[in-house]
Parts: sequence; structure tokens; C-alpha cells
Amino acid sequence: MTHDLHGRTERLELSDQELRDFEAVVLDSTPDGIVLSKSAFYPGGGGQPADHGVLLWQGVETRIVGVRKSDDLHLIPAEGDPVPPVGTVVQGAVADARRSALMRTHSGLHVLCGVVFRDYGSLVTGGNMDELSARMDFNLPELPPGFKEAVEDACNAEIVADRRIDVRVLPRKEAFDIPDIIRTATNLVPADVADVRIVDIVGLDTQADGGTHVASTKQIGRIKVAKIESKGRGFRRLRIAISD
Repeated sequence: MTHDLHGRTERLELSDQELRDFEAVVLDSTPDGIVLSKSAFYPGGGGQPADHGVLLWQGVETRIVGVRKSDDLHLIPAEGDPVPPVGTVVQGAVADARRSALMRTHSGLHVLCGVVFRDYGSLVTGGNMDELSARMDFNLPELPPGFKEAVEDACNAEIVADRRIDVRVLPRKEAFDIPDIIRTATNLVPADVADVRIVDIVGLDTQADGGTHVASTKQIGRIKVAKIESKGRGFRRLRIAISD
């Protein structure tokens, strides 16, 4: 089975993160969810929310407001919108502004993770993101003087460096032979995953990750460390904002 297949749906966004428009056939359809033969909608995961967008079919528009993952990927239609019958050919369109903002944000979190791991040796204990804002939690018992400013400056230096962001898929054993491939305190890659998707900010950060990313750090924009919170003994939450 190809790693780009979830149930009956070929996941187009994994091999082409810039793809926003696609054509597919409806395999299953109810007001609770629509299963397509192909989809470029990121279904959510790793802290990155699911894409939004529309399906166009026979002069009708169905708004997509989320994705539910089970044996298949079910695109969730907006309440009250008509759903296309099984067998219909639909044109899918992912909301570009939302996806692009989430890609910049996700890549920005990887820069933050790489900088904090490189400079302070701290692992990630949690995280979440929205469009151009995010949080990441670290196992960081001590907060050195000037930490907030130092981290922000180091992140933006990596952005200015225009580091390439590569995505590749490796067999599990080969992936886990890469030093420090898991930057979270707990390995979140399920034991039954045979092929591991790797996101590599070349020269800074290499991680197992299933999300979508920009092609280079320069495309992120600018990172501001907006706030640092204590989340219990030895844990810190960094809140960041992304700007142009």
C-alpha cells in the first residue's frame, strides 16, 4: 500500500504541498462526510488543523469545514449544504489563504523546535497551531536570562538564512537511525507505521512529521515569541506569532 493512501483516498497533499485544486470521484456520501478517490485536503494531525475549502459539482458548491479520519477520510460538509451523490466527478479547491498560513506556521514551529533543541537541549512536550499563531511546550527546567529574546533572534536568523525544507519518506528503521529524529519527549509515531515521513530543515532540524510545510525558511516570514508561560515544574510554553 502506498504511504499516500488513507483508506480509499489518495492523499495528494503529501507529495505536492502547493496543490490546491484537484478532480476526484465521490466514493461515499452522507451529510456527515464525503469520501473521495483523491483529496488535497490535509486531514489534520500533529497539531496542524484540517484544511477548509469547497467541492464543485454540476453547478453546485459544497463547503468543506473539516476532515474526519477513520478507515477512510471523510470530508465534512458545512451544515445544510447539498452533498454530491456517489459516482459524481467533483472539483476540489482547498482554501489557499488558510493552508498557506498553516504551512508557514508549522514550518515556524519546526524552526523554533530546532533552535531550542540545538541551543538548550530541550524536547517538545506538546504543541498546537492556528493560522499564524501557535504554541509549543518544552521540557525546560531552567529559564536562562534573556531566553525569550535569544530564541526569537536565533529563529529569525534561521529564517533569513533561507534554509531549504525537504520532505522525504524512509523505511521505519532507516528513519529511526537518524540521530534525534524524534524531538518530542514521547515517540508519537505509531508502532505499525512502516514508512516514516521526514521533514528536514536542512542544517537545523530533522523530524518525523506528517504535516504540510513551505519550501524554505524564508517563506515563513518573521517569528515573534509573544509570551512564555510556566506549565508546571520544568515545563515552559512558548507562544509565537508569524508575520510577513
